Amino acid sequence: MPSPSKQRKIAIVGSRSVGKSSLAVRYVEGHFIESYYPTIENTFSKEIRYKGQEYATEIVDTAGQDEYSILNSKHFIGIHGYVLVYSVASKQSYEMIHVIRDKILDHLGVSWVPLVIVGNKSDLRPEQRQVTVEDGKKLAEKFDCAQIEASARFDTNVAKAFELLIGQIEKAQNPNEPQDGGKCVVM
Repeated sequence: MPSPSKQRKIAIVGSRSVGKSSLAVRYVEGHFIESYYPTIENTFSKEIRYKGQEYATEIVDTAGQDEYSILNSKHFIGIHGYVLVYSVASKQSYEMIHVIRDKILDHLGVSWVPLVIVGNKSDLRPEQRQVTVEDGKKLAEKFDCAQIEASARFDTNVAKAFELLIGQIEKAQNPNEPQDGGKCVVM
C-alpha cells in the first residue's frame, strides 16, 4: 500500500519580472504565458513525486520584491521551503536574492532554511546575460543551498528546480536519514 501524501508548502520569491509566475504556471499547468501581468499573489497545487513519495504541494507565487518590499506573514507561516528566482538577464535581480534571503532568515530567526536558487530565462542569447552560470554556483555555495538555471519558456529544468527544493525540505525534516551528498546541489 502506498504511503499517504506528505503536505508541503513552498513560496516562490524574487524581483519583479524574473519569471516567478511563468515557472509556476509551466510546472503546474504545463504551458508558458507570453504576456506579463504583475502578480499580486497566486496559489497553485501539485502532487510532486520524489524518491517514491507523493507530496501534496501548495505553491505560493508571490508579488515581485524590491529592497523596500515587506514580506508579509503569509510568506512565512507554514512555508517549508523557498524558490528564490532571478533572471540571468538582470544583475539587479540576482543581487536582490541576497536581500530576500536575509529578510526570510531574519523573520524566521534562523541561519538556514530549505531553498533553491533558480536562474530563470536560461534560453536567452549569451549577449543578453548579465549573470553567469558561475555566479549562480557561487551564490549557492555561499548560501549552502541548491541552485539551477531554468527556462520556463522551453520547460528546461523547471520540474528539477521544484524536486531539488523537495529534497532540501526533506533533508531539513529528516536530518538523520542518509542523503545524496550535502545540502548544496549545483546543476
